[in-house]
Amino acid sequence: MVLLISGSTRGGSTNTAALRTVQAVAPEGIEARWYGGLAELPAFIPEAPEPAPPEVLRLREHLAAADAVLFCTPEYAGTLPGSLKNLLDWTVGTGDLNAKPAAWLTVAPPGRGDGAAATLASVLGYVGAEVDEAICTRLPLSRTDIGGDGLVVSPEFRAGATEVLLRLTARRRDSGTDRPDAAIH
Repeated sequence: MVLLISGSTRGGSTNTAALRTVQAVAPEGIEARWYGGLAELPAFIPEAPEPAPPEVLRLREHLAAADAVLFCTPEYAGTLPGSLKNLLDWTVGTGDLNAKPAAWLTVAPPGRGDGAAATLASVLGYVGAEVDEAICTRLPLSRTDIGGDGLVVSPEFRAGATEVLLRLTARRRDSGTDRPDAAIH
């Protein structure tokens, strides 16, 4: 299963529409599951007592069930939105992303979004995720690319999103993180 995490908490986000479309176009045999708890995560506190807050436990369950993770995030003030950085901070020291294949889609036009991608690469490196930047893809979108159902209508985007999923799940198999008792959902 590929877990989809949008870095945006804004309604009508092109990043969220992109990942919802990834979920909708997932090829037969690949389950793409949406994580929707970003806005509910409490602020990360390094010395937080256990058990962790309920939404953090749900995040950890989603990450544990995932074979790979695909992110799509806007750039705020030249870097990741604080809400996504907060999510990633909850994985520091837990091993939730350690050795897990991860990639991202950038939907910003060329020349934008690079700070967020660079920060995401850095943080994912710190938490031990296996990022293959050759899978990370820029598929620019505008609000006019989003249909009334909230999904991307562009055939080029849909084909690119499908390719990213196929490459990310192939990466998972190639990295040896495929569990013998688990099929690609």
